[in-house]
Amino acid sequence: MNAHLQPTGSAYFIAAETQVAESHTLSVLVDNEPGVLARVIGLFSGRGYNIESLTVSETEHEAHLSRITIVTRGTPGVLEQIKSQLERIVPVHRVVDLTVRAKAMGQERPIEREVALVKVGGSGEMRAETLRLADAFHAKVVDATVDHFILEITGKSSKVDQFVAVMKPLGLIEVCRTGIAAMNRGSQGM
Repeated sequence: MNAHLQPTGSAYFIAAETQVAESHTLSVLVDNEPGVLARVIGLFSGRGYNIESLTVSETEHEAHLSRITIVTRGTPGVLEQIKSQLERIVPVHRVVDLTVRAKAMGQERPIEREVALVKVGGSGEMRAETLRLADAFHAKVVDATVDHFILEITGKSSKVDQFVAVMKPLGLIEVCRTGIAAMNRGSQGM
């Protein structure tokens, strides 16, 4: 093993070196009650798994169920272990690997979207350029004063990344991102 790849206590080093880590999107249906999110996150941190994106919201109000969408990275063995361990947490009703399901349906990835609020300052030509680029990216102006804009953009994470990069030289002040919301194509639910 290379010196720079020595085990760090992370579960990522358990897998055989021939397996390639890949990003997967998991959807987890849980009871909406105090402490559930902490238990799910504790499973990840306690085993050295990384969370790249995390969103959670109550989706079935009458049943008091929430949907947690987690983007994580690992080898197929590690991803299966994560899914298995999530399924054992008592208030978890269902765990679906949306990436695996998408591939089974002949698609590369599930539908994934992210919302970001982007605050950009500037005046004169910079203001005009900010508005021109916001329009090109289909971003909406949700707040404006004489010295800044707050823009809302929705799309794939790569689109949000590109928009933020384009705004940096124009006076980027602040970015707030929701994380990924995801769903598979087709008539079948989670």
